[in-house]
Amino acid sequence: MHGVSGPAGSSGIVRDGAADRLVYGLIAYMLPILLLGLSIWALASWTSQDARPPDNTLVFRSVADQAGRWTPQQAAEELAGAPAQLQRSTHRAAHPFWIRVDRHAMPADTGWLEFPSRHTTRMSCWSNGQSLGEIDRDRASGSWRPVRAGFALALTPAGLQDGLLCRAEFLGPAHISVAARSQDELHALVERYNREAGWLDGGLIVLGLFLFITGLINRNGTYVLFASWMLLNLRMAALSAGTDFQWLGQHVPGAWLGQMRLLTVTLYFISTYALFRNFFRDELRHLGSLWTLRLVAWSCPPLLLLSLLLPFGQFLPVIWLATAGGVLLVTAYLLRILWLTRSQVALWYAGSLAITLFASLSEVVAAWLGVRGLTEVVNSVTAALFSGLLASLAVAAQMKQERDDRRQAQRRLQSTYEAVPVGLFSADQQGRFIQANPALRRMLGQSEGDLLPPWSTHFPSGSWQSLMERLRDEPSAELEFVGPAGHRFAVRATLAGRQVEGLIQDVTEQSRLNEDLRFMALNDPLTRVLNRRGVEQALAGLQRELPAGRRLPMAYLDLDRFKLLNDLYGHAAGDEVLQQVCERIGELLSGDMRLGRVGGDEFVILLPGMSLELACLIARGVLTAIGNRPYQIGDRAFQVRGSMGLVEVGADTAFKDAMASADRACREAKSHQTDGLVVFEHDAQDLEELAAEMQLIERLAAGGDVEGLFLMMQPIMSLRKPTGALNFEVLLRMRGDDDKLVPTPRLITAGEHSGRMSMIDRWVLRQTLNWLQAHHRELTQTQFVCMNLSGASLNDERFIKDVYDLLESHREVAPLLCLEITESVALHDLSNTQRFIQQLRLYGTKVALDDFGAGYTSFSYLKDLPGDLLKIDGSFIVNMNEHPANVAIVEAIVSLSRNLGMKTVAEWAEDAATVETLAEIGVDYVQGYAVARPQMPEDLLHKHSSADFVRDAETLALVERLQFQGTLPDLFVGGSPRAAAA
Repeated sequence: MHGVSGPAGSSGIVRDGAADRLVYGLIAYMLPILLLGLSIWALASWTSQDARPPDNTLVFRSVADQAGRWTPQQAAEELAGAPAQLQRSTHRAAHPFWIRVDRHAMPADTGWLEFPSRHTTRMSCWSNGQSLGEIDRDRASGSWRPVRAGFALALTPAGLQDGLLCRAEFLGPAHISVAARSQDELHALVERYNREAGWLDGGLIVLGLFLFITGLINRNGTYVLFASWMLLNLRMAALSAGTDFQWLGQHVPGAWLGQMRLLTVTLYFISTYALFRNFFRDELRHLGSLWTLRLVAWSCPPLLLLSLLLPFGQFLPVIWLATAGGVLLVTAYLLRILWLTRSQVALWYAGSLAITLFASLSEVVAAWLGVRGLTEVVNSVTAALFSGLLASLAVAAQMKQERDDRRQAQRRLQSTYEAVPVGLFSADQQGRFIQANPALRRMLGQSEGDLLPPWSTHFPSGSWQSLMERLRDEPSAELEFVGPAGHRFAVRATLAGRQVEGLIQDVTEQSRLNEDLRFMALNDPLTRVLNRRGVEQALAGLQRELPAGRRLPMAYLDLDRFKLLNDLYGHAAGDEVLQQVCERIGELLSGDMRLGRVGGDEFVILLPGMSLELACLIARGVLTAIGNRPYQIGDRAFQVRGSMGLVEVGADTAFKDAMASADRACREAKSHQTDGLVVFEHDAQDLEELAAEMQLIERLAAGGDVEGLFLMMQPIMSLRKPTGALNFEVLLRMRGDDDKLVPTPRLITAGEHSGRMSMIDRWVLRQTLNWLQAHHRELTQTQFVCMNLSGASLNDERFIKDVYDLLESHREVAPLLCLEITESVALHDLSNTQRFIQQLRLYGTKVALDDFGAGYTSFSYLKDLPGDLLKIDGSFIVNMNEHPANVAIVEAIVSLSRNLGMKTVAEWAEDAATVETLAEIGVDYVQGYAVARPQMPEDLLHKHSSADFVRDAETLALVERLQFQGTLPDLFVGGSPRAAAA
């Protein structure tokens, strides 16, 4: 016992004395031991006040009245030949039984005959032809009275000369027996029966209420469920003892008794399963498949419904089978759980459930087989007592386990409190520390046992006031502040009564790391300027501040040939150059101007609050600063120059659109002879074209069929026999929503950027083959039809397979097709191109090498490309008469292709003089405006040859001369040029 006061000079605490400890030990330990020993001694050696009555079971005869219509005279006749017996089982029969007890079988002092079966529902008796009355569970007449679980009949010896004839009705698996009792014996048995029933009812009800209240107080659903199970256990014990016709001393109506018994057994079965599943929930999760338990759960609602609807005799076998199956199933799971957990609490609970289930099973077996030996010892009464005892032990063990868990948790909490590196404290509302853990003491420079100084001694006093103001508005609060020596602290606190509980942590290093992370999220780690994301955020912020109608200049800078510097001198040198470039640009920027790195050697400069003219001056100044003097890296010096595009960005311009516009302007600056700067004003034609291109890219990227596509065809004229062939090239065109033609370069660029070129090429190939299939009988003069394939399509394995499938389905016209492959694409993967050409040959399809001469390695690889046509790049053809070198190059190409067995096609022929020169140097075919512009497909069906499209007088005259002079056969007729050359 502890106190709070004491004599003067004491510490203020009264400690337990020897007398207190002696009294506590006597009551808490010695008294229970003495009572237990006394009880064991009494049971073993003392005489019971209730002497066991003698076994006065009488011999009787019995017959079953199957129809239930016998009169006493008819029953007496049937009983005359029945054998004598001490006991008979009804085997759940619902029909009446007639019983005869002869007078000579009764002892002389018999005053009462007892029929003890608890399943008896109605009895009536006769003697000497006279009725002695009748009895059921609701009323009695004559000499009848209810006794214990059954009925008893008072006898008058003078009136029993002929013995006794009785008619009995039963509900359930009854055992018929008759016992002779004296008045004193019967009184003693009734007294003992009532005392045991009251002791059983009272004990189990008190135990159930204790568990129920314990569950409510501790908010433990298992205890509440166990309490309900205990009350049902009590009813099961009453059913076994034959006292279920009463409840808390009140008589249960006889009409309810049968249905209540079925409902009791069913609810007991369901509650036993629910208790088992609830208590061992965690353990069952580790046992794997639980489909059998789920089957039991789904059987509970139908069983409950059947117990209310079916008659007693029909439902009893159903619940017996369910009980037997449930016992076996739960026993199997209990054994597995106990093997896995070895828990003392689980052991007591399992024992309690096992005893009850075993008792239920024994009664089922006894009733089924018609025997009583086992139920005399093991039944629901003994099960209720022992399961209640084990339930109490389980609750006690669980309380002990919960207490041990709390103590262990407290020890862990105390260890954590002392070991945690964060400062924990309790303080009053004035900022005076009441308690602090070792980490906070170290933070404050205090040793264990030192008096803790107030908050304001170590931290700014205003920080405590701010914390308290927040705590008055909210249950918890957080605060960061700067303390001594520039350290940054974070406090989290809650108001617990009149005390403040909280933690404090030195977050100086963490804050520094967070700032670094925030910086790195928006800035380039090499140059320390903004990265792409930082530029996007900065631009968005400046756009929000733009006045109405104003625009923001944005410059896009790309260093020229910077990759060459990296390749020659390494990335380390390149990185130093980039840092110096940013330093030079930074020296020219001021105010809100922002610099960002958006690529390896690409930069963006935001120039807010200035006109486009001033932005141009700054842009030129940046270009001058970058390239006016070399960059010194060690003992090397590098000269770096740049190209820049300058655009105006509106308040509603998307970041990607602004970047695309600036990048486009920068590429214009790189590709044209300028001073390194190209400016796009907001209404510039280039920007409009870029916007149109972006819209087209989005349209193509959306997927699905592309509307507006159609084909045109440009004639290709033979220079050997101009009127002897109708060859042409298929050209892709598109109409926009405004029904205007979309520039073909824009369409091709959009297709490549959207990743849809394979789809477009597939559409062109399919449309071309379908058109040729439909009109090949009209194209008798056609030797080849050219169609260009993009590099993206040739690198798409799925597209290549589709090409083969289309050629297979159009084998009749496949030999007319000539697929053009750009030289750069063909050389990108030479072996793959060779395989593709070889496969095309199987269908008779021809191959043309397009834009020949535009690359650097054409001649060295030409021998490895088995093409049929070689289309000379148009840059050599345009105005070739003004450039003798071009004539010489074309002549060399013609000579080389002739030696390799290939025909040549000259593109972009614009006038008669060019056509004449091409004919003189031996070019086989010519294509261009000098012959014809692109035509609609149906226009070709009305012409005999490509020469029929010529309209220029000079060219017509040349065609006539060429036709007259032409003597060489066209090698394409009847096969490929290589075959003809051979």
